Amino acid sequence: MKRLSLLALLLVGCTSVHEGETTYSGVNILAPDAIQAAKARPDFQQHIKPILEARCVVCHNHKTLPGFMSLENRQLAFKPGATGTPIVPGHPEKSQMVANMAHTHANLKVMPPVGERVTADELAILRTWVAQGANWPEGKAGALDPEASLRR
Repeated sequence: MKRLSLLALLLVGCTSVHEGETTYSGVNILAPDAIQAAKARPDFQQHIKPILEARCVVCHNHKTLPGFMSLENRQLAFKPGATGTPIVPGHPEKSQMVANMAHTHANLKVMPPVGERVTADELAILRTWVAQGANWPEGKAGALDPEASLRR
């Protein structure tokens, strides 16, 4: 029970807005021309990394949620866990990250549980990226910064 309470407090703290629930309409992280380019061929550095840093990794990292889904790097994001595999290259329908972002608000697994959700454009870009193999570089180029959204 204590662990569940801690998890609930952490999830409530993982937001960039001061609201008690998920907001349906967010503002695109990417510029309009980048969105159009990404819909055809998403690039990790230009399109995916900014979305994941702005919307996901502030909570989904090994420090904030130890033992749960981490999106800090390729190795952790592709690693199967107790509740599924966050990203399954070539299979957005099997990817826990994509599925949880696509849930409706009434579903308890909707991500994020509070704050702005990914936009329809961002979700489409992430789905396309996963379907095209989820090209995620190794090393420093593929490392996500959990504090990036806090500096925006």
